[in-house]
Amino acid sequence: MLYYLKVTREAETRIEHVLYRQGKIVGGVYVGRGQEAIGVGSAIQLIDGDVVLPSHRDFSSFLIRGFTLREIFCNWMARANGPSRGRDNTLHIGDMSRNVIPIISHLGDTCPVACGVGMVLKWRKKGNVALVHFGEGTTSRGDVHEAMNMAAVMKLPVIFICNNNAYAYSTPTEKQYAVKDLAVRGAAYGMPGVSVDGNDVLAVYSTVGKAIQRARAGHGPSFVECKTFRMTGHSAHDGAEYVPERLFARWKKKDPISRLEKALLARKVLNRKQIDDLDEEVRRQVDDAIAQADASPFPEGADALKGVYCDADCWWKKAPSK
Repeated sequence: MLYYLKVTREAETRIEHVLYRQGKIVGGVYVGRGQEAIGVGSAIQLIDGDVVLPSHRDFSSFLIRGFTLREIFCNWMARANGPSRGRDNTLHIGDMSRNVIPIISHLGDTCPVACGVGMVLKWRKKGNVALVHFGEGTTSRGDVHEAMNMAAVMKLPVIFICNNNAYAYSTPTEKQYAVKDLAVRGAAYGMPGVSVDGNDVLAVYSTVGKAIQRARAGHGPSFVECKTFRMTGHSAHDGAEYVPERLFARWKKKDPISRLEKALLARKVLNRKQIDDLDEEVRRQVDDAIAQADASPFPEGADALKGVYCDADCWWKKAPSK
């Protein structure tokens, strides 16, 4: 867990604070600094056959499900050998062989897709589950409620994970909804709803783990609200001047990486030197991945139409009927 927390933080810091400002990444840059524990604590317990539908702030989910740092940096830097072949420069990537469904920009649209995935998983009867991530602002959309209702009625093995980072772009939670905890929305549709400290990776692991086991047993969906804070703007071009400094100071004390380090040191699972060595190894891995991506070619213009339509070799034509 500590490795994935650290490599996510280091990679996203380079993306937002170095590569974007060097002009090597253009367009929107969205990171999940401060809320890394949610992706790590949930995706790390998935097994073969499970499916994850990450949001744009769940970098760790891609790594845990098998994407390499080189692949991800190649995509951010729009290189020909990135997963989107240079067509896109964000985390709008997926891979059916690794059971990662690409992000839909309007995150609410991802929830009905998760229900479709859940229907297939239930049909296959192998005890697999689907995790879908979205923000608290997304829970105000109609398609999210339709998906939650459908999942509950059909007892689909879907875990709805709300990354509640307190701001939907520049809108604070008190201007978004009138309930204290979004977890009550789970109960409203007949599924368990739980709020958890989203900056405590062990708490996320435990809470999502219970929801996963429930879904594997055929008891249907759950709603998990992970309370956290976005320690940056909505994107790299957003200075977040609308966020009071006292909130950044308060949540900095709850940093998920520092908290796990303290817990591991207190229990003598790791010592300080081992943590320092891990930091050095993470920096080396990120340095290498960026160098490999920087040396990779940009796509040829003629390749722009390749893979637009499903040909004989695409995954959909080769997929089994069940």
